[in-house]
Amino acid sequence: MSRYRRLLTGSTYFFTVVAHRRRPIFCNPLIRSNLAQAIRFVRGIRPFVIDAWILLPDHMHCIWTLPEDDVDYSTRWATIKRYVSSYSGQVLHDDAISTPSRRNRRESTIWQRRFWEHQIRDDEDFGRHMDYIHFNPVKHGYVEQVVDWPHSTFHRYVLDGTYARDWGGSVEIAGMLIE
Repeated sequence: MSRYRRLLTGSTYFFTVVAHRRRPIFCNPLIRSNLAQAIRFVRGIRPFVIDAWILLPDHMHCIWTLPEDDVDYSTRWATIKRYVSSYSGQVLHDDAISTPSRRNRRESTIWQRRFWEHQIRDDEDFGRHMDYIHFNPVKHGYVEQVVDWPHSTFHRYVLDGTYARDWGGSVEIAGMLIE
């Protein structure tokens, strides 16, 4: 069994979580609803602050701040994934893409195993990851302006004045600004 090294200090983390085989299921209303319920449930038993979140069709990015002296984001993610799988699995499970290993472990075909995390080091790192999260739908070509993507905390930050409504409407390619 592989042992993945996890940094267990500090309290603010950036995560990427991906759908199994990058299926475009995360904007499905059932998944969105069950994911929101799972997050509320987990925050009720293991609190954390959602600093940023973007939900794209086949993956999501977020930044969480955990309580002081609490670095157990793995249990939080496991609980969120299990909750969503329990309530969405019947509808979204696809036996055709399941593997013997997944069947033996009783895993759904909703989630890619594991997740990627990065500990936020300082304010500059936090800002870079916030921008990355919110610009992601433009980067992937889903929208031309960040404000047009509905599944994002960007709208919360527009309301509180952190971002301008027209932020992120341009793409830089090979050093040239394309608007």
